[in-house]
Amino acid sequence: MALIDDRQNEPAAQRIDCDIHPSVPNCAALFPHLDDHWREMSIVRGIDDLHSANYPDNTPLTVRPDWKPAHGRAATSAEAIAGQCLDPSGSTLAICNCLFGIQTLYSEDLAGAYAKALNDWVRTEFLDKDARLRASIIVSLDSVEMAVEEIHRCAADHRFVQVLLLVATAQPLGKRHFWPIYEAAVRYDLPIGIHAGSEFRNPPTPMGWPSYYLEDYVVNAQSFQSQLTSLFCEGVFNKFPTLMVVMLESGWTWLPAHLWRMTKYWHGLRMEIPWADRSPAEVVKDQIRFSLQPIDGPGDVDQMRRLMDHIGTDDLLVYSSDYPHNQFAGADVFHEVFTRDEIRKLTRDTPLATYPRLRSASS
Repeated sequence: MALIDDRQNEPAAQRIDCDIHPSVPNCAALFPHLDDHWREMSIVRGIDDLHSANYPDNTPLTVRPDWKPAHGRAATSAEAIAGQCLDPSGSTLAICNCLFGIQTLYSEDLAGAYAKALNDWVRTEFLDKDARLRASIIVSLDSVEMAVEEIHRCAADHRFVQVLLLVATAQPLGKRHFWPIYEAAVRYDLPIGIHAGSEFRNPPTPMGWPSYYLEDYVVNAQSFQSQLTSLFCEGVFNKFPTLMVVMLESGWTWLPAHLWRMTKYWHGLRMEIPWADRSPAEVVKDQIRFSLQPIDGPGDVDQMRRLMDHIGTDDLLVYSSDYPHNQFAGADVFHEVFTRDEIRKLTRDTPLATYPRLRSASS
């Protein structure tokens, strides 16, 4: 089945892919963008790769077989992304969310240096080479001050359209010491993207470390639920009523049950958090979005439609291919449940409403 099928056969329509993943070949690729000191320290200390266990190279989920090169990693060049993702799908814009593991470094200074180098590498190797590409600003949360400085530095380039965090952080993201990051994001019209993955400061489960990658990847959904609850309860959305948060590679079929539970106990315990003057469902509708892939739902159209009805709106989803991750076969990225109008909304209207910096590119 072609990606542009009978429901979406509109060649002139804009298609915005909100989650693709350029891959860094190794640390040496970033050396031209590192200060002399940190380049030398990387060589002396033997820091040759930061590709983390969030997405192991040889795990089938990490790269779809038809996108896997004979040697090296997938998606290491703008040409590869264009040929395998943008051109076949008809994407007119795509947001690069680079998952090179700078967040796993324990040194604030080293992590900050690598964040800066990574953002400059993405700018040089991708944004400068394909006008369809946009990117997220990568930051480390070990130093909130340095993260804010990096947002200020990169925000001058309007091709950076989001600030990217990993979902499994050392502390819940609602905590107030993270608020300067949200303040900077709001100042520059940048949503906060929260992506599947871990800083590896804590076990991914409340019971400790699991044995298998399957466990690790599946439990990401619980981390997203915890972060959503933290952001709501700590009052982030009340303090920053224009802040948009995009859950990336989070799944979204878990949302109705989680919102029902949150709303029930918000009614009973709201005296504890009096600033939470809107229900969890209202906050999600106003300020949270979810990427399309992965679709963790039933294949049956009727069952899926009931799930969509439980979510209560079709404004929550933004199109994502999750390239080069292995989330769907061939070009059939959309579940049968989606109508032509819904596809138009999640590929264009909702991304443009979510990412203010994309609007100039759409005019």
